[in-house]
Amino acid sequence: MNFFEWIQNADLSAVRFVREYISNAFFDFLMPIVTLIGEDGILWIAVTLIMLMFSKTRKAGFVMGLSLALGFVLVNLGLKPLIDRPRPYEIDTTVKILVHSLGDGSFPSGHTLACFEAATSLLLCRYKRTGIIALVAAIAVAFSRVYLYVHFPTDVIVGAILGVLFANVAYIVVNKLYEKKENSKSL
Repeated sequence: MNFFEWIQNADLSAVRFVREYISNAFFDFLMPIVTLIGEDGILWIAVTLIMLMFSKTRKAGFVMGLSLALGFVLVNLGLKPLIDRPRPYEIDTTVKILVHSLGDGSFPSGHTLACFEAATSLLLCRYKRTGIIALVAAIAVAFSRVYLYVHFPTDVIVGAILGVLFANVAYIVVNKLYEKKENSKSL
């Protein structure tokens, strides 16, 4: 068994474990709602647009917006179609999923990616309380994706890692642009 087969087997065992031992009526009701926090990044795009409207939060809005754009282009348009990993429910067709089936690949999780981009952007821009709330939401969304049988654990782990990475890149880029702007004003 090669490394990728081992990962696939471990991932499938993990989602089956969640389904068998953690699944319950309360989570069956709650998780389809929780997962909406990351749906198409819409909530985080709206937050970005609101932040861009006010000078006090504009820099954080640019960080979040750039981070979300990086994730969309590099992951949704690049990595996901390139890898095109089947989703858990496509492999184990005996499971009835609680959300609509999806037309793209499983790896990595776009919902998790967007949520971790947003949470990390807020934390990097020193919005500690809001960032912590967003981070808790991001973790909940990541879990919901596995619980709902639409992602494997490695999908959400890599989505989270890339979300943190893209937010850090965006933070560095936006800070450099702001520094350049400030330096040009002082000349």
